[in-house]
Amino acid sequence: MLQSLTIENIAVIKQAELTLSASAGFVALTGETGAGKSIIIDSLNAVLGERASRELIRTGAETARVTALFQDCGETVSRLLEELGLPAEEDGGLLLSRVLSAAGKSQCRVNGVPVTVSALKTLGQALITIHGQHDSQSLLAEDKHVGFIDAMAENGALREEYRKSYTALRKLQREQDALRMDENEKARRLDILRHQIAELEEAELRPGERGALQERRRLYQHAEKVLEALRSASGALSGQEDTPGASAREGAASLAHAGAAALEQAGDYYPAARELALAVRSAAYELEDCAAGLRETLAAFEFNPAEVEETERRLDTYYRLSRKYGETEEDMLAFLENAKKEEAAITRSDERILALDAEIESRTAETIALARQLTRSRRQAAEDFSARVKEELEALDMPRVRFELRHGRVPLTAEGGDSMVFLISANVGEEPRPLAKIASGGELSRVMLAMKNVLAEKDEIATLIFDEVDTGISGRAAQKVARKLRQVSRGRQVICVTHLAQIAAQADCHLYISKSVKDGETFTQITRLDDEGRCRELARIMGGGEVTQAQLRAAEEMLCPTRPSAGTDSPGGSWR
Repeated sequence: MLQSLTIENIAVIKQAELTLSASAGFVALTGETGAGKSIIIDSLNAVLGERASRELIRTGAETARVTALFQDCGETVSRLLEELGLPAEEDGGLLLSRVLSAAGKSQCRVNGVPVTVSALKTLGQALITIHGQHDSQSLLAEDKHVGFIDAMAENGALREEYRKSYTALRKLQREQDALRMDENEKARRLDILRHQIAELEEAELRPGERGALQERRRLYQHAEKVLEALRSASGALSGQEDTPGASAREGAASLAHAGAAALEQAGDYYPAARELALAVRSAAYELEDCAAGLRETLAAFEFNPAEVEETERRLDTYYRLSRKYGETEEDMLAFLENAKKEEAAITRSDERILALDAEIESRTAETIALARQLTRSRRQAAEDFSARVKEELEALDMPRVRFELRHGRVPLTAEGGDSMVFLISANVGEEPRPLAKIASGGELSRVMLAMKNVLAEKDEIATLIFDEVDTGISGRAAQKVARKLRQVSRGRQVICVTHLAQIAAQADCHLYISKSVKDGETFTQITRLDDEGRCRELARIMGGGEVTQAQLRAAEEMLCPTRPSAGTDSPGGSWR
């Protein structure tokens, strides 16, 4: 259950902290339109991993933060923590936090450990169920109805097994359809593939060859400079013979030998020169080796214009093929391999089609069997679901209601082979018709509440949040809805955003949301109401204008017989 919620810089809320009791209870949130009730729901959605817009961040703030602490989370949450590799707190608590940035980034943590938004959402779905006004609209979408029955039947595992089988079947069917192209199309495709294969094979591509060719071309482009540099280096090492117009010059190797000889002579009289003589002599020999190697390099350095032409031709081949088959040699070779596989597949398509026939037959039988299991399970659950929802609706001031499901068979889809449509008749003598055609807003709200109450028994989720599910109801119907919410809260934590005094009066804890303007900024405050505050707020809700003594007396009568004292021991909790 939700124990505390901290909100910072979300819309008009600069900072607020909610502390609730760890036990079950009914918490009502009321306030004037626009005060910020929906912001609390938006904040909860954000920390539970739902999509969050940057527009939620308070004007002028760079980041916004929402933190939620839960206790007594149940076995499902413990299992999810283990699957996600996340730590569990010794006291059984679970701390979720999310930071929204104006730059668009989101930082999520679970018990202090960074996680992805999807991991946060996985945990959030097991912690809280939020029923908003938009949920009622799903009742009007008939393709969503089968999902309610699957929830009642607890078909999660069976439905997933069916989907896997159906997906595998469709994959096989698509492969077979692709192979069953007409003969003319096969011939055209084979011509294209064989041309591509021949072109690539004829090129004899080799990984790394284009890079080597480019290096060779650069060498050819600068050959004169290279040759001049090699000759200059050779002359410096080996010396330059006397030629007309030039004086003879000794090379570095000869000069080094001469230096070594001079040092050897000095060594006869000055021993320290002997070591220098050895070092210089060694260097002279190395210079001779370098000079010899340089002469060999010079002798070997030559290029044939035909080689230059071949290099350019080869590079042109790579450029031309890369435009059609891939940027790199590896990409082009991969294209060749895939083309060969496709050619072989088309050539052997008749054989593969026959093999696929057998696979499809087997997979179809499996998928149909699973679809039939789903159908049986849904039919059984539908009967129980209809009866239970009807009971709930009768308790919600719809005593003569008829609630039924129309079941039909449809071609197999990813959801199975069933269509299920909710039908309702709220008046005696009228045949049940689809919800979308006859249900009013108030009836939709009660139908959704009834269905959620029935389905709530099928999960471990300890906290239910209802966001203005009282839309379109009033009077006795509102009183019945209020009692139903209070009844549900006896075993769970129920938080309800409401505009109705009848519902707020049934709460164990009443929170009032208001807003004010200070220094040009709007702020939202959340106040936990005492007995007097609750009477005034209920009177305001009923009257809509200035509170009168008559309204206060009516509010007090509404409170006294229905709830315990709103003291600190009530299970709801408090804002501070």
